[in-house]
Amino acid sequence: MDVLVVGGGGREHSLVKKLAESEQVATIYAAPGNAGVETLATCVGIKDDEIDALVAFAQDHKIDWTIVGPEVPLNAGIVDAFQQVGLNVFGPTKQAALIEGSKDFAKSFMKKYAIPTADYQTFTNASEAKQYIEAKGAPIVVKADGLAAGKGVVVAQTVIEALDAVDQMLVGNQFGDAGSRVVIEEFLDGNEFSLMAFVDGEHVYPMLPARDHKRAFDGDKGPNTGGMGAYCPVPDLQAQEIEFAVEHILHPTAKGMVEEGRSFTGILYAGLIETPQGPKVIEFNARFGDPETQVVLPLLKNDLLQVITDVTSGKDPALEWKDAYCIGTVVASKGYPGKYQKQVPLPRLEESDDCFVIHAGTGSDPSGAYCATGGRVLLVGSLQASQRQAQQAVYEYLRIFDENDDFFYRSDIGFNQKQVIDS
Repeated sequence: MDVLVVGGGGREHSLVKKLAESEQVATIYAAPGNAGVETLATCVGIKDDEIDALVAFAQDHKIDWTIVGPEVPLNAGIVDAFQQVGLNVFGPTKQAALIEGSKDFAKSFMKKYAIPTADYQTFTNASEAKQYIEAKGAPIVVKADGLAAGKGVVVAQTVIEALDAVDQMLVGNQFGDAGSRVVIEEFLDGNEFSLMAFVDGEHVYPMLPARDHKRAFDGDKGPNTGGMGAYCPVPDLQAQEIEFAVEHILHPTAKGMVEEGRSFTGILYAGLIETPQGPKVIEFNARFGDPETQVVLPLLKNDLLQVITDVTSGKDPALEWKDAYCIGTVVASKGYPGKYQKQVPLPRLEESDDCFVIHAGTGSDPSGAYCATGGRVLLVGSLQASQRQAQQAVYEYLRIFDENDDFFYRSDIGFNQKQVIDS
């Protein structure tokens, strides 16, 4: 079969890499792809939000399956457009993708279906939002309602910080329409983890849980980013916590979406936090997580395309997992998640026996050498028998960046805070 992967980041490189293992796949196309994807797929000069052009390409090239990576085209209705002309596409419809596209919708949905999450209020008026913050105190969480590329969340440790976030979103229009409404949430203190699942209607097939590091700097300091690294599985996560999340969060969410007339097909991502009352939802995504996908898919034994075919035809894909650990650390451009330079040359990147490299924001110059084109540039990952071995392999590889001031990475991915302090 010929497959089209929509998107051009690290998640999509991971999808392409996994699909390339399938004996069922003949040709892989990626739109737009990136410099790393080019080694495994034919990159197409169509942006991920150019839906009409993507539909036309899939028709012209008789694409058997299209897999959509990013949230923007999903929320713009790419799945609906493909389905209207009879093309196979994996992802939620525009109506179903709203569970990620609007935090206000997601929170009201969870309240209706008794899905555990933090208390909240939604505001469009800055002064009312500020009164609420002053009444509740800090720490408190301020979120842009819409899509903000993983940067629309401020975990405010002080009231002043929270009030400033409201000003930036509602008054300063920092995130455009995405920030014209804000959700202000109770702060939950605990260990976070991500749980993704293949979903079709009420059928839910969970993957292994992973843990993402959102803050830019070591020790979970600095601004929120799209993710600075992840690891899978999560050794300190108890089996009963996972079972609780599947039973009380994933299954009720899938069933509730059907009842709402928004039946969900695709990848449901639950960003969760452990609390004394059990896991609670921080956020839902309507697609593979990034960078979680980069460390979860290498552990999947199954043929990814077969899983998608099974799930969408009502068959249990019987997911199987390797007994191993996978850790990935993101290399980012200096200044990220703020302003950063582009077209900065990268050191020579080669996969080793111990590590793999997933490209995210990369391109190539006329000589074919890699350069950075985005904030999160790449991820170095390792699949090993133990968590410690995977950490050691990744950080040994990353030494090639240690003398380069144009890039940075966290040195504590896969370590809990006690390990960081002790080291």
